[in-house]
Order: sequence, then structure tokens, then C-alpha cells
Amino acid sequence: MKKRALITGINGMDGSHLADLLLEKNYEVFGVERRSSTRNRVNTLHLVEKIEFLNGDLTDQNSLFRCLKQSDPDEVYNLAAQSFVGESWNTPEYTSDVTGLGALRMLESIREFGRDVKYYQASSSEMFGRMVENPARETTPFYPRSPYGVSKLYAHWITKNYRESYGMFNCSGILFNHESERRGLEFVTRKISDGVARIHLGLSDCITLGNLEAKRDWGYAPDYVEAMWMMLQQENPDDYIVATGSCYSIKDFLNEAFSVVGISDWSPYIKQDPRFMRPAEVDVLVGDNSKARENLGWKPRTSFKDLVKIMVENDINSLK
Repeated sequence: MKKRALITGINGMDGSHLADLLLEKNYEVFGVERRSSTRNRVNTLHLVEKIEFLNGDLTDQNSLFRCLKQSDPDEVYNLAAQSFVGESWNTPEYTSDVTGLGALRMLESIREFGRDVKYYQASSSEMFGRMVENPARETTPFYPRSPYGVSKLYAHWITKNYRESYGMFNCSGILFNHESERRGLEFVTRKISDGVARIHLGLSDCITLGNLEAKRDWGYAPDYVEAMWMMLQQENPDDYIVATGSCYSIKDFLNEAFSVVGISDWSPYIKQDPRFMRPAEVDVLVGDNSKARENLGWKPRTSFKDLVKIMVENDINSLK
């Protein structure tokens, strides 16, 4: 009998990649999307005939409970959030409602559903913020530096609390930065890959960015969704860091991106704007994936260089 999975945030980068993976593993997949006048299915157009889309919203618990009844899932992956860190300062209350309390509503819905369901919570490296230990491990103290990071921390702890209080099979994946060709254009990595493609094709002459010194641990999203699935296949629930263990700056990303189109000196093409600076910057985020390697048998397969190349070449082809 096929396993059934319910994915919130189905139209996002991770949601669409996870759906691809689960379909390969012969799952029946249900995707939760918010009802709107125009559906954003850019990442899921290829899935329209393969999965069932359900209307639901993390700000409405009744809608989540209905999604559970409609899908009757074995596994729930909560990937939905207000996920743009920069926007979280503009809409801190909304970010907290969706990203933080949204996880609580889903957990309460599963508890009331009254059936054993394995639950995955998308936690974030932004919970570490000002890192007190480098690289971060599962035991490293959290120090979030944005409304988004604080909201993710609430979701992380309430997931753990429900696991310990109600015996639920709840796992949190503390994913460090991961990207793909499906990343939204508002994120700096996709902004760079799209900008480089436009410069290469003569459609633009510059990219406007904020802080170029920030350093991140970047991986490839299809590798990371595999770790999500692996967590829910274990005998006992636990929390895991998913990361590469390597660190690169925005400047490093620019070096790799421009090298794809044969440009070695990218400085004439970059402008900086204070509007894109964070009120409280997170300078470095690097993760230790030892626990995931040892317990799950997971490791990243795609290098930083290949990740950037995939994104730039995809944007060139799309713009063409």
C-alpha cells in the first residue's frame, strides 16, 4: 500500500523538490497551498497531474484539520512559512503568526486527528543567529537575530515539546542555507544567478545587493529534502542539523556565478544599497552534520561550485 504524505509550502523550493522525491519513492502526495486569486505554481507545474492540491493556511487551524482529513497522511512535512528573513522585520507579527504559531496549529491538528502521523518541522540555521559555537551542533545554544529566526525557534521548541508531552513522532531538521534553480527571486542567491544571466544576455548592466561579507553554509535543496525524508524513516524521532560544513561569502558566490559566464572581475557590475542591509546582521552560519551522517547515513552530494553553476545556467536558459 502506498504511503501518503502531506506537504505544506508545496509551491516553494523545498516543497516541490520534496514532492519529486516522494513520488520517486511511490508515495501518494498531497500539497497544501493558500487560496489566492492567482496561484503561484511556477515550481509545481510539472506536478499538477501527479499530486493533489488542497486549500489550507497555517493561520487557520480548521483548514489544516480539513487537509489532514482529506489526505489521511502517514507523514506531514511542515515547510510553509514567511520564509524571507529580510521581510520579517517589515512584518514581524505576520511572520510570527505563520512561521511560529503555524507550526503549533499543525501540531494541534495532528494531535486532534487521533492517528499516528510522523511530523517533520522545517527548522532553520537562523535560530543560531549570532553563533556562540562554530560550527553549530544540535547542542549549540540558539541566539536568533531576526523576527524570522525567533519565530522558527518557537516552532522548533513547540515541536520538541509536543514530542515529549504527547509521545508524537516529531522531528525537526535544522537546515542551513540551501538553494536551487527553484529559489525565489527575492533571495540573494537567486538574485545573483538571475542578475548574472541578465548581464550575460545583455538584459541588464548591474546587480544591486546589500552586505557582501556575510558567510553561509550553502547546499543544494534536492540533497537536503532527502535528509527530511530520512528523518521520518528512523525508529525514533530526533532533531538533526543538515549542512555541508563548508563556509562561503556572498563574494565567493559572486566569484563562482560570474565565472560561469567568463567574467573574472565582477566589481563593475555590483552596486550596494543600504536598503538591503539587515538591522541585525548574521555574519557567519556553519553547521556540523556529523549526527546526520552517523545516524541517517546522509551526506551532501552537490558541491558549492556545482550548485552555483546549476542556478546560473538555469536562469540563462529560462531567460533565453
